[in-house]
Amino acid sequence: MHRKKFVEILSILPLSGSMLKLSELNIFKKLSEGPARMPILFLGHGSPMNAIEENEFVKGFRTIAKILPIPKAILCISAHWETKGTFVTAMSKPKTIHDFGGFPKELYNIQYSAPGNPQLASEIKSTIKKTNVGLDNNWGLDHGAWSVIKHLYPKANIPVIQMSLDHSKDAKYHYELSKELNFLRDKGILIIGSGNMVHNLGMVAWDKLNAPEYGYDWCLEARAKMNKYILDNNHGPLINYSLQGKEFQLAIPSPEHYLPLLYVLALKDKNEKTTLFNDKVLAGSLSMTSVLIG
Repeated sequence: MHRKKFVEILSILPLSGSMLKLSELNIFKKLSEGPARMPILFLGHGSPMNAIEENEFVKGFRTIAKILPIPKAILCISAHWETKGTFVTAMSKPKTIHDFGGFPKELYNIQYSAPGNPQLASEIKSTIKKTNVGLDNNWGLDHGAWSVIKHLYPKANIPVIQMSLDHSKDAKYHYELSKELNFLRDKGILIIGSGNMVHNLGMVAWDKLNAPEYGYDWCLEARAKMNKYILDNNHGPLINYSLQGKEFQLAIPSPEHYLPLLYVLALKDKNEKTTLFNDKVLAGSLSMTSVLIG
């Protein structure tokens, strides 16, 4: 790596201990030089307001984008598209879906006009054997996708397609299904899972929204255990999350925000580096922890 490029990377690194550490520069060097195999991301997307607010989490997304190879396209598995069966968006111009309520008008005015990629959708359909993948021309990009991808690629010049979550299947099914997406990493496709590892809206401490890193004991414990399993490459307990005790039961009252993490972990090669960033809890019962692999 040229000295100038090295200095540029140093300049974008946040100094916060919750963000990326200088000790991780070895992974930045590898990524910035353009690996043959694309990295993979799980992004804790949090509130839709992260699409328009300036905070440490969106800064974290932008920091990661600066050291990623430019993908040919993006496949996003979002918590906010659940279906019976598995589908991929196949339109050439996906619409921006504002799938939320009660937020400022400014948020509803956002249009993320990234193109789709019908050819990629068809390739995924023909390659996956575990299930019959349907081609969808009605969905578009929900906020689990565009609210974070807009910080990675604000020019909306990278094609984006989404894959739905089959709500009738268990975690092991999703983990195994994701392995069939492995070929995409060698084709320049960036795979992003978007959700939140700890996501219990029913227990949010609304009076603590602005309290720095306020988390219930069970939230902190679940986050710590998940992080350790991820870093230890120990996916068994994460797949069998319902057997991991009360902390996990409270952290994952429903699976849709958690399952995108399993899609990303399933694609990890044995010796790949894993880096956590945006690793903070919010409002008692939410974790913004994100994961870079590769």
